[in-house]
Amino acid sequence: MAKSDVFQIRTEEAPLLPAPISTTGIIGWMRQNLFSSISNTILTAIGIVIAYWMIAPFIQFAFIDAVWSGENREACLPEEGVHAGACWAYVKAYFPQFIYGRYPTDEIWRVNIVYILFALLLVPLAAPSAPLKKLNAILFLGIFPILAFVLLTGGHIGISFSTWVFVALLALVGVAIAGVQMFVGGRDLNGVMPVLVGFVGSAIVLGAVFLFVSVNFGLTEVETPVWGGLLVTLVIAVTGIVASLPLGIALALGRRSTMPIIKMVSIIFIEFWRGVPLITVLFMSSVMLPLFLPEGVTFDKLLRVLIGVTLFSAAYMAEVVRGGLQAIPKGQYEGAMALGLRFWPMMYLIILPQALKLVIPGIVNTFIGLFKDTTLVLIVGMFDLLGQIQSSFTDPTWSTPSTGHTGYLFAAIVFFIFCFGMSRYSIYMENRLHTGHKR
Repeated sequence: MAKSDVFQIRTEEAPLLPAPISTTGIIGWMRQNLFSSISNTILTAIGIVIAYWMIAPFIQFAFIDAVWSGENREACLPEEGVHAGACWAYVKAYFPQFIYGRYPTDEIWRVNIVYILFALLLVPLAAPSAPLKKLNAILFLGIFPILAFVLLTGGHIGISFSTWVFVALLALVGVAIAGVQMFVGGRDLNGVMPVLVGFVGSAIVLGAVFLFVSVNFGLTEVETPVWGGLLVTLVIAVTGIVASLPLGIALALGRRSTMPIIKMVSIIFIEFWRGVPLITVLFMSSVMLPLFLPEGVTFDKLLRVLIGVTLFSAAYMAEVVRGGLQAIPKGQYEGAMALGLRFWPMMYLIILPQALKLVIPGIVNTFIGLFKDTTLVLIVGMFDLLGQIQSSFTDPTWSTPSTGHTGYLFAAIVFFIFCFGMSRYSIYMENRLHTGHKR
């Protein structure tokens, strides 16, 4: 028998065949994750039963038996023998109040402009591939808050003489510190430039901001007590998120500082705010704080809430960031110092980027908790989204057995959309930055 009759040598590549259908697509996923073993199959069946038991009544209430249109409570009253479904007609009627509160109807266009600017600046800032990141960050963090403040309040804010004195003292403190460092510490002008830029620059920026908000743009003044709904929720949440992160980073660095006074002050601040419930902080900032101020000195209630929420969230953020700093190997610090980097360049260029990437889940978790905690401002008389919904229950025009359930369901949907969006963006950034250190 010849060799050619036993062996056959392939001279061309074998055709590429598709993978078996049982290992790809939805069927492959189900076989691998849901029915890979007897125990997994049993658990999957139990999970399906539980999901149906929980989801079926929700679908029945929210969609099948729901009322989508109507002029008053008569449309949402249940018929005899029929279960009462969600009264979405009530949500439709109160939707403007849920979004704007008691903001004047003729001035709602100002709130809409703020919403649009917020979305137009946030989306490219969150997109990693978007260009002009630095300009976008300056517009979002520096220019947008000032424009939003003027649009929402109307501007033309009277700036007291003591405020200008504070701005001048801030610049003088910077000049004095720089002078002491030059004549006593022996530093040159380049060595004290960061101090001059920090203090004098801050004074100039504050002065420019105060001048801008004091200009009369012809807008009708709208006081913060008439704000409400989603507007108040977003103002408190966004302000707390944006302000608490840098303050938390500073506190985390201060707690790890080798300077005793800075370390002690940071520890006291963090432990104090972490040891007090947020509801107590809001109550103290809104009710008790005016008792300790000089006669005639008042703060806007919303401003007091913003300060309290920011300080409270910053304390928790500081501990999250400190965990990231402690996770950085000591060799990173030693390598940075071997390159001749000083403390702040070392932190800004090497340490903090690595530490913040490691604690992205903790940071976003703090943000989500802060967003949900905005509902506590109702205790100090501010009607956020949940507070506005609860106040609508007193309207006899829409008083039905399902009105309360529908209102809370609407609030849950709104909060879920925002919180779930932050969670998914956190996962996206983790995967993009490889913070899981996948092998």
